[in-house]
Amino acid sequence: MSTPPAGPASTLITNIGELSTQNEAEGPENSVLRDAAVVFEGERISWIGVASAAPAADAMIDAGGRCGLPGWVDSHTHLVFAGCRSAEFEARMAGESYAAGGIAVTTDATRSASDYDLTRLLLARAAEAAAGGTTYLETKTGYGLNVEEERRHARIASTVANQVTYLGAHLVPAGADAEEYTDLVCTDMLEAVRPYVQWADVFCEKGAFTEEQSRRVLQACRDAGLGLRVHGNQLGYGAGVRLAVEFGAASVDHVNYLTDDDVAALSGTWTKWNAAGPDAGGTDASGARTPGTVATCLPACDLSTRAPLAPARKLLDAGVQVALASNCNPGTSFTSSMNFCVATAVLQMGLTVSEAVRAATFGGALALRAHTGEDRDGKRAVGSLAVGHRADLQLLNAPSAAHLAYRPGMPLTGAVWRAGQQLGLPPR
Repeated sequence: MSTPPAGPASTLITNIGELSTQNEAEGPENSVLRDAAVVFEGERISWIGVASAAPAADAMIDAGGRCGLPGWVDSHTHLVFAGCRSAEFEARMAGESYAAGGIAVTTDATRSASDYDLTRLLLARAAEAAAGGTTYLETKTGYGLNVEEERRHARIASTVANQVTYLGAHLVPAGADAEEYTDLVCTDMLEAVRPYVQWADVFCEKGAFTEEQSRRVLQACRDAGLGLRVHGNQLGYGAGVRLAVEFGAASVDHVNYLTDDDVAALSGTWTKWNAAGPDAGGTDASGARTPGTVATCLPACDLSTRAPLAPARKLLDAGVQVALASNCNPGTSFTSSMNFCVATAVLQMGLTVSEAVRAATFGGALALRAHTGEDRDGKRAVGSLAVGHRADLQLLNAPSAAHLAYRPGMPLTGAVWRAGQQLGLPPR
């Protein structure tokens, strides 16, 4: 008689001084356990509670009273690129204004890079993000801007990122006719990237794509079965939020310039969610609760472009779910530090520590629709710590999450687990 295979090995992480679970049912200010412990079995969380009541496990790790958080969920990055735009950054710091056209510089460099070099660069950037506590990330195309390059970048991105967004509508290439290029984005280019992506995005902004062109892109991509996102309201007041709400986009990102009507429109997408409570029945055809349009704030980008910081406080007060993301890219936000984004949100955007941590974890998962049940890849939920969710956890070298803003810029990430596996962090 053969012996049945052993179940997954279990790991108990105990003596966690403060554990921020960020569960949907609890809200940001009520999601902290003291003297806590977590048990992982394989890739999932199997138990959470007070350390004194923790079950036995195959292995035990003493957190030494440190703070535990969900792994960061970075829901907006542009990691597939080559080249450097530090000269552009210096010019901007000297007083030149930011314009979307700088994207063309990166496009030229990225088209010239080999598959090997782009993959190597992408892996290095993902590793940097993981070392800072990011355990789940999205990245976009958008530096190819022709059919073959967009397909190539989508394919490479799909080998590393958890979710990939098609951003052929990032910028109209120099010398191209805007209408003809928009048609290409909606047809041959879309067909080429479709096997590798889950989302589509459009840069609806002066100097990029008009409202009508953006609407065509969103309609074509929705018809192709992709989820939708919008780059909007970054450089000035515009149609980005209106389009995101009209098309039921999962997120609208940047949101620096918002009218009261924009805020009200976003708030309206969350009315059922906020009123229903965490145990309410579904609002879509499958019976699952359907989130509204997340407002994704990108504070590192705002600082790098000297733009007004997105009004995260106003959005939260209006009942809009907010995400924080790094927007890691070579032109306007060359950082993947979610710790930095959280600190900025607290110190300069009016969020509490708990609200900022929630926006960088559960908020990002909401924006990627990876917050509950199974995510778009069929994996376990991320962005919060609950039984059955993916075992993504970080320990800070600090007793509480408040130290992220209390000690800004310090390397506080001490240990990271992704899908139950502890990552080897570089020495400090």
